[in-house]
Amino acid sequence: MASPNGGDDFESSLLSFEKLDRASPDLWPEQLPGVADFAASCKNPITNSPPKWMAELEREDIEMLKELGSLTTANLMEKVKGLQNLAYQLGLEESREMTRGKFLNILERPKK
Repeated sequence: MASPNGGDDFESSLLSFEKLDRASPDLWPEQLPGVADFAASCKNPITNSPPKWMAELEREDIEMLKELGSLTTANLMEKVKGLQNLAYQLGLEESREMTRGKFLNILERPKK
């Protein structure tokens, strides 16, 4: 039968009084690269300037982003399917035009 203090002795034997220096990058490397930079940027006060990725967008691009962002999942999937169909149709049309150009010999290089 164990003594009533046996549990306390066992728990106290598991304690470690070792001090770890958490400031060392070698001991505690950044687990996900870029997280520290992102966290630091979140601490900065919000400015009125747009993010870097939005700097090159035109007004029409921003309106398109807002429109796509307001769509439901089903509507967004429908839009994606429509774009896929459009891309397929454009590919077919391009193929026809390339074949036509080949038959008309307009794509040949001039002979020197």
